[in-house]
Amino acid sequence: MPEEPEIQTDRLREQIDEEIERGGALLRRIALTTALLAVFATLAALKAGATINEALMLRTEATRVQADVSDQWAFYQAKGLKAALEEAARAAWLAAGKEPPAEYDERKEHYTAEQKEIEARAREREKERDEKLIESDRLLHAHHGFANAVAIFQVSIALGAVAALTRSRVVWLGSLLLGAGGLVLLGVTLAL
Repeated sequence: MPEEPEIQTDRLREQIDEEIERGGALLRRIALTTALLAVFATLAALKAGATINEALMLRTEATRVQADVSDQWAFYQAKGLKAALEEAARAAWLAAGKEPPAEYDERKEHYTAEQKEIEARAREREKERDEKLIESDRLLHAHHGFANAVAIFQVSIALGAVAALTRSRVVWLGSLLLGAGGLVLLGVTLAL
């Protein structure tokens, strides 16, 4: 029987096992970091959705308050017109050389006093509207930060997938650096 060729299969098998072990560890690390980045992306997406919803709710409330403010100012003008009518009636009496009834002055003063109350309410409601708009703007700004963090995390996750497919440590490092940038942006936005 001919002799079998002498090939160092034991050494070759060890090298293959080492390569699998090294690649397997890299893939596990890539998978773990990509999963963590996906968790942070999900949190950022939830915060982005919550902030935009709250901002839109505040904008809606501000619009409702603005309608009330407009009503208050219309009411204010109506009282001013009534006061002007009382003054015109009083002036007609004076033009005729007669003393106007006291009720004209009383009603004019009453309408003027009502105007002051209405103006105070309108200005208070304007302040409420402005506060809602300012808070809405702040939330919209935060929403943009969260949405940008989500985009950065998504790119980072995509790079993680490319790193896993190519088993490239450099691409994985890029994924990690981009993910760290997303974490910084998420942290800064949460602090707002």
